[in-house]
Amino acid sequence: MNTTIDDIVSLCKRRGFVYPTSEIYGGLTSSYDYGPLGVELLNNIKQLWWKEFITKREDMVGLDSQILLHPQTWVASGHVTSFSDPMVEDKKTHKRYRADHLIESWLEAHRGQNAVDFKVENLKVSDMAKFIAENKIKSPQNNEITEPKSFNLLFETAVGVISGDKSTVYLRGETAQGIFSNFRNVVDSTRVKLPFGIGQIGKSFRNEITSGQFVFRTLEFEQAEIEYFFNPDDTDWQKLFKSWQDTMWRFVVNILGIDKSKLRWRKHTDSERSHYSKDTYDLEFEYPFGWKELWGISYRTDYDLKQHQEFSKQKLEYRDPITGKTFMPHVIEPAVGVNRLFLMILVNSLRKEDKRLVLSLPPKLAPRTVAVFPLVANKPELVEKAREVYRLLINADIKTAWDERGNIGKRYMSADEAGTPWCVTIDYDSIENASVTVRNRDTTKQVRIQQADLVSYFRQNLHKEDDEK
Repeated sequence: MNTTIDDIVSLCKRRGFVYPTSEIYGGLTSSYDYGPLGVELLNNIKQLWWKEFITKREDMVGLDSQILLHPQTWVASGHVTSFSDPMVEDKKTHKRYRADHLIESWLEAHRGQNAVDFKVENLKVSDMAKFIAENKIKSPQNNEITEPKSFNLLFETAVGVISGDKSTVYLRGETAQGIFSNFRNVVDSTRVKLPFGIGQIGKSFRNEITSGQFVFRTLEFEQAEIEYFFNPDDTDWQKLFKSWQDTMWRFVVNILGIDKSKLRWRKHTDSERSHYSKDTYDLEFEYPFGWKELWGISYRTDYDLKQHQEFSKQKLEYRDPITGKTFMPHVIEPAVGVNRLFLMILVNSLRKEDKRLVLSLPPKLAPRTVAVFPLVANKPELVEKAREVYRLLINADIKTAWDERGNIGKRYMSADEAGTPWCVTIDYDSIENASVTVRNRDTTKQVRIQQADLVSYFRQNLHKEDDEK
């Protein structure tokens, strides 16, 4: 099955992974809510990331900085002047579109009909304007468009209650700046020493126009970001950079279980690379709408700490406890959108077999590990026994769902689409001999297991998966 974005959207709405935000009012562009199953999958992804990159590493600590930071933070970082996208406007509908997206769509539509072959991200805004004019590119509604202009992506808001006496602040465009502004606090309050990293997971906001790619690019999104600080005089940044690339790859392939043939590295060109970066790579995944950035890694040098030291007039240098030397640390930044991990996992896991649709999530990622069913919902003795099994599993901290709707076949189908690895069915033999039927999602094979052995059975299977990785 070649998974389409429509397949993913349909599954997410049907099974409660993702809903359009404010749907009863017509929705809000590029905004989505995560339903009962979606929020569990998101939490599982974040917990695995935190475990692998923070908890299990001696050289890492965590942080949770505010969404609203002092506005000078974004002036110092360069976001107020440099954080922008090239935008055009439909002269008739007045809708805005990304100029680079329109050019990419035009190139795709004319593939093989001309000799044009280049990376759109290499174009400056003036180059885009020239290309659009020469090729008479129009809006998706086939209307004339304006020349592209830079459009700042930061959301502005205000602090204060009196109109005319409010201070302008920004919703953060990335989580990194909260880490940099807390660098001195972390060094002074902990026993960290270089090289070390600070990581956090949190919401970021970008006022950008998207191209209908579901949760891949949204106004509000969640980032898992690391700033790894080191001394450039005694650490080879290229070796450190490569080691972080290897770590990122292992997490996606070994921990999240992603097909490596759907992954590749892409180096940013000089014109594409951010102003603060000396080198940047994207780990890309082949989504249904093409190869797109999943996880970026940049060598930010000492740009950010220097900028914040200059604008704040506060010392942000590091003093080596052994040599006594004072210097400004350099930084390597691996940053990933949790929502993009979420979408990648769904795309990688969804498959169609015969007449059933299966979301083959790794058990440690599945929103529910087990679903418990009474064979017949209108038999009190079966329901009571099934409830007993349900409580047994829940009390053992095994994520368990309960379902007594419809016939058993429909319940299996629902569990398969929800990504639940195992189903436990309680029948009349369960009352007689305390045994239950356990069905495997991926193989559909069923085995008979004693109720008393269920907890150890599922725990062993969960650990077996980790051992195999």
